[in-house]
Amino acid sequence: MAGPGARPPSARRGARLGRQLRGVAGVLLSLALTLLGLLLVTFIIGRVMPIDPVLKVVGERATQAQYDAARLAMGLDQPLWRQFLTYAGQVLHGDFGRSISTGHAVTEDLRRVFPATVELATLGTLIGVCAGVPLGVIAAARRGRWIDQIARVVALIGYSMPIFWLGLMGLLLFYGILGWIGGPGRQGIIYDGMVPEVTGMILIDSLLSGDWGAFRDTFSHIILPASLLGYFSLAYISRMTRSFMLEQLSAEYITTARVKGLSERRVIWGHAFRNILVPLVTVIALSFASLLEGSVLTEIVFSWPGLGQYITKALLAGDMNAVLGGTVLIGTCFVVLNIASDILYRLLDPRAA
Repeated sequence: MAGPGARPPSARRGARLGRQLRGVAGVLLSLALTLLGLLLVTFIIGRVMPIDPVLKVVGERATQAQYDAARLAMGLDQPLWRQFLTYAGQVLHGDFGRSISTGHAVTEDLRRVFPATVELATLGTLIGVCAGVPLGVIAAARRGRWIDQIARVVALIGYSMPIFWLGLMGLLLFYGILGWIGGPGRQGIIYDGMVPEVTGMILIDSLLSGDWGAFRDTFSHIILPASLLGYFSLAYISRMTRSFMLEQLSAEYITTARVKGLSERRVIWGHAFRNILVPLVTVIALSFASLLEGSVLTEIVFSWPGLGQYITKALLAGDMNAVLGGTVLIGTCFVVLNIASDILYRLLDPRAA
């Protein structure tokens, strides 16, 4: 029988639902404010850059009248607050303007190049997770032994080595000397445009079309840059996994499980590892987001036609519409992945609600 102060089950369920709704509302409000801040930052960047957007449109030989007319048409004669509202409204409608470099709408360009970056970052994250998580767990379980020392050295090298140097050395060895990979670019010339585009990710599209020749060719081109990104992801994931596992392995319930006579394998993987899955989800999500935004040098070294290379070329050409469009896209992905990992954290761990 419930005590006099106990609430009925329906009241407890209502209170729990209310907390969940407030949590969702808080997450949505945080998302909206973060995206608004992102738009404000990109707007300010577009205004403080030492590049005249009007001059990039009309050219250096334009007359003053043409220059003034273009400036008026672009709304640059308006107060800054009104320019920001116009910019935010256009972005919310998916309109980033036209790219000076390509002559296409920036949204169309982003739709074309972004799948290549997603494909590269996804494969790199999978490599980092599949190698980094077991390495971190084993290093924690064998703390102070040779495998732990190797894992720490591997992580240190992953943080320290410049990726462009590793990329160049990898191309020299595996492509130039051994001929094991397909080299720079996303596909060989004979397969360029041969796979029907469905997702924009050629590995998946070639599987969907059943073109195994194109799949093998694409895999030979992507495996080295993805492995380099995977190595940097591995360094972060293994270090965080090791840290999480060390905290769990020092807990009292682990000592109790060992006293009960459970096998070391069950203690590590069945108890300790299960309890780090929730924070590990956040680590993996942030690692994926960092690969999306941090693959610029990799894409340049390997001539990978993704978002990083697109933004770099646009910046060198003074194409601010393309630069800001790519920046907003990457920032939005980072924010959404961060919020999604936070929601998943709350769902997997009721104590965080």
